[in-house]
Amino acid sequence: MTKAVVLLSGGLDSTTTLAIAQAEGYEPYALSFRYGQRHRQEFACAVRVAEAMEVAEHRVIEIDLRQFGGSALTGDSAVPKDRKPTRQENDIPVTYVPARNTIFLSFALAWAEVLAAGDIFIGVNVLDYSGYPDCRPEYIAAYEHMANLATKAGVTGHRPLRIRTPLIRLSKAQIIGKGTKLGVDYALTSSCYDPESDGRPCHGCEACRLRAKGFAEAGIADPLLAGPR
Repeated sequence: MTKAVVLLSGGLDSTTTLAIAQAEGYEPYALSFRYGQRHRQEFACAVRVAEAMEVAEHRVIEIDLRQFGGSALTGDSAVPKDRKPTRQENDIPVTYVPARNTIFLSFALAWAEVLAAGDIFIGVNVLDYSGYPDCRPEYIAAYEHMANLATKAGVTGHRPLRIRTPLIRLSKAQIIGKGTKLGVDYALTSSCYDPESDGRPCHGCEACRLRAKGFAEAGIADPLLAGPR
């Protein structure tokens, strides 16, 4: 099987991305991060997902982005609740973590080189998402170009690297529908930016609202609402 590095947060999108990589015949090596995020429940879900989906290996990287702050997810700012989803084109929300995907992809790139893997999967999305600058197709294309300039495999032409974004233009409902067909157990995932101490979702943050909207539009019941497993 062809090896691939899959960035796995434990959320709905990254779990679906992992399922897609497996369905395409890749041997997935999952990479997760504990970066000081307030939604630690998501990381716990990443561990559960990696085990349940039997990835080839699951590595966890410890970094502390709280040293820089700049985001409601890594600082003391409150996570916005019950906010209308409409916003101006350049209005980047306070839940954006500065340079997060660049940092994550850099670690994934290093591991991919060691594994001799030619593909990195990441579950970024531009339709139902929050306008984060590092989720845009032009960003991914630029990073892929840089990666092939910065790696031995890319420079020698032996193994050009691809950044795979299978969800990038799908709505949340389409993502859920696709994952359901692939057998994804969404009860293992977490989407909430500000979960309760026992891991239950807050149902008010934008991530919770997008998840609820996606399941409703897909006509599928969210298994998280059926209670703890």
